Amino acid sequence: MRKGQNPAKFVKDVARPERITVALLNYIPFLSGFYAETLDVLKASLESMRTDAGLPFDLMIFDNGSCPEVRDFLVKEKEEGRIQYLILSEKNMGKGGAWNVMLAGAPGEIIAYTDADVLFYPNWLKASVDLLEGYPNVGMVTARPFRTPEKFLQNSIAWAKSNAEFQQGDILPYEWFYEFSTTLGFSDDELKKIYSDTTDYRVTYKNLPAYLGASHWQFTAYKSTLAQFLPFDMDKPMGQVRQLDERMDAAGYLRLMPVERYAQNMSNTLPSALKTDLSPKQDSPSKRFWELPFLKKPLLALYNAIFNIYYK
Repeated sequence: MRKGQNPAKFVKDVARPERITVALLNYIPFLSGFYAETLDVLKASLESMRTDAGLPFDLMIFDNGSCPEVRDFLVKEKEEGRIQYLILSEKNMGKGGAWNVMLAGAPGEIIAYTDADVLFYPNWLKASVDLLEGYPNVGMVTARPFRTPEKFLQNSIAWAKSNAEFQQGDILPYEWFYEFSTTLGFSDDELKKIYSDTTDYRVTYKNLPAYLGASHWQFTAYKSTLAQFLPFDMDKPMGQVRQLDERMDAAGYLRLMPVERYAQNMSNTLPSALKTDLSPKQDSPSKRFWELPFLKKPLLALYNAIFNIYYK
């Protein structure tokens, strides 16, 4: 038998979510090896996105089965009001599984998705939304220019040639190309070849310039647009996320990037400019010993084999 009335019945107003939800996907299974600096990378990403984004937003984080230290950090952030929505998955659902939850469940009209290793610069969110709202039929906007494979830009190129001022060529400075692409693991020679073999597509529509291209690692989009591509059925944790890029282009949506840099990929290493306190161990003779090539190469191979056994 019920005793009394639920106090919630007398609440007249409820909090309304912000129009924009920033949705961050995180996965740090342990804090050693490849993942040794990734908690610091995550902290840097969170701090940078909150610093003068240009527009208000709520923050949603989906943690894909990280280690206890990382979960404890996220819970503390939530308790201190720095995260509005926190989802802690017991197991790694893969990126597709996480996207199915995040992109469907984010309360905002606009979703700004990001991996956990992105460093943001001031006005990153406003610059993205300006393109999203300033061009017609935009599918997704990534907050920095970089070279996107042409096969994912067919409809964007066709639209631009007929409806906007269109430029093609080596427009993106090589330094900007190198800054981003070197974090993807390519050698300097490989990067020079990629740059020489590819091209940039830049457009101007109603006095608003942009590069053609965008990518799954960070993008801003209308929730209603993303809903058309759900659910994602990915049978591996990584490697199949190009599905979103492919589907966006096939559906005829524009994929755009601002002409200035508002984001940078950190990968698994904190940029040196953000490192304020190096541990003595990092500069010790022991550290230098284990960096010797004839030791480092076989040990990393062993590490990768063990990681694949337990986490692939």
